This record gives sequence, structure tokens and C-alpha cells, in this order.
Amino acid sequence: MPKRILQGTVVSDKNEKTVVVKVERRFTHPVMKKTVRMSKNYKAHDENNAHKVGDIVLIQESKPISKDKRWVVVTSDQA
Repeated sequence: MPKRILQGTVVSDKNEKTVVVKVERRFTHPVMKKTVRMSKNYKAHDENNAHKVGDIVLIQESKPISKDKRWVVVTSDQA
């Protein structure tokens, strides 16, 4: 089964080798038929502390690294 890859924005880089990434998803509400935006924060492993707040990054699913970390930063997507 392929690993999921999500795109989001770094909202915190205060932890050592960890960044918090906010991933936003948009969908149409089933009853109201209105576009809804929901976001969720993921803790991702950043080995070299290379990413700073505001960077757009891609994160990939991985085996558990710590209690909360199950994602790894794959690349920085500055397009």
C-alpha cells in the first residue's frame, strides 16, 4: 500500500528535529452544499532542522518515530 503524501505549511519549528505542519483540506458539505475548509496539524520529522515557519513542505507517512510523530518531511515545495 502506498504511503500518503500531504502538502502543508510549517507553523512551528521550535522542537529539535521536528516541525509542526498545518494541512488544510477543502470539501463540499454533504447537506449545506457549501465549500468547507478544515485543517489539521501534523508533527513531522525534520532531520537537519532545515525548514522554518512559513515554508510549504511535503510530508510522507512513516513508521512511528515518537509518541506523536508518524510523518517525515520529504521535500520543500517552493513553487
